[in-house]
Amino acid sequence: MKIVFTGGGTGGHILPIIAIVRELKSTYKDTDLELFYMGPEDKFGDVLLSQEGVQTFNVPAGKLRRYWGFAAFFQNLADLFIWIPLGIAKALKVLFFISPDLIFSKGGYGAIPATVAGRLFLRIPVFLHESDIVPGKANLAAQRFALEVFTSFPQTRNFPPKKVLLVGNPIRTRLLSGSVQEAHQLFQLVGGKPVLLILGGSQGAKRVNDMLLSVLNDALSQFEIIHQTGYANFKEAEEEAAVAAAEENLPYYHPIPFLNENEIRHAYAAADFIVSRAGSGTIFEIAALGKPSILVPLPESAQNHQVENAYAYAQTGAALVLEEPNVKPHFFLERIRNIIFAQEEMAHMSKAALQFAKPEAARIIANYILAYLVR
Repeated sequence: MKIVFTGGGTGGHILPIIAIVRELKSTYKDTDLELFYMGPEDKFGDVLLSQEGVQTFNVPAGKLRRYWGFAAFFQNLADLFIWIPLGIAKALKVLFFISPDLIFSKGGYGAIPATVAGRLFLRIPVFLHESDIVPGKANLAAQRFALEVFTSFPQTRNFPPKKVLLVGNPIRTRLLSGSVQEAHQLFQLVGGKPVLLILGGSQGAKRVNDMLLSVLNDALSQFEIIHQTGYANFKEAEEEAAVAAAEENLPYYHPIPFLNENEIRHAYAAADFIVSRAGSGTIFEIAALGKPSILVPLPESAQNHQVENAYAYAQTGAALVLEEPNVKPHFFLERIRNIIFAQEEMAHMSKAALQFAKPEAARIIANYILAYLVR
């Protein structure tokens, strides 16, 4: 059996695919599976997928920009009339020779070539997964010929109910097996204070970084902080921290450019409280761990999906949403303090997170795929 995965090329698309791949391989060890991925060039994603035994094919994928401007207009024309047709043509060629039994799309502009070529020209069955409450344009277009649409949130919009199956966002189950002891060794934690984990996504979040650094000394007097800064922001954060924090507080600050899978699972285990952007993948990881959190959605996210995701999750009582344009550094720190030192509030948020969580999403999707292929 051959399965082609496709998606937009960001971590938000690649990591759920990896979670499903692992479930397919671990649950169906004796099944003759050949797994492929088709999407835009992404060296980081290609490395992660190759480590899972997935063969990758890079195809051009045009991206239609939502902002206006002279340059954007001509870039959109080039993508629409050159790169998207080229991507579909290359995808058609690859799919013809692979001859897969099924295409699984995570959406995003990078999924267009494979889904269009596969379904419209070769009649290959297509399944979709939508991470966000507000679906992306690629999935909205592809749902017309998809057999099933897996969704993450109960409130996901604009899909026909008869095709929708609510499963949650697939997460890597290894993230649920971190160790507090390993975290202490890995990050050289001092101990004795609540541990605050600050996440800004794979690229970091400079504005969140700046907000934290402006009140860092006050924060470190109360918390121990593991801070994923992003590669581009790491040096600046380290230098600012050395100036902003008193010498006796600095050992409680642990900046790191990027948390790989092993590091983040131990950071999750050690964290008492998490501050994060509101990507669907991170929300479902935090929920599965039962960690209270504050979400600071990215204002520039496509279709405002991070704001929508954040408020939908917060309605459960598991998190608080602070919209970045309205948040001042001292208010940000005060809200964290008010929650983390209130035991009843922390317990309520943790319980709500676990009730929202869907840690079996990857397994459910893997089971569904295999059931369809062997029917």
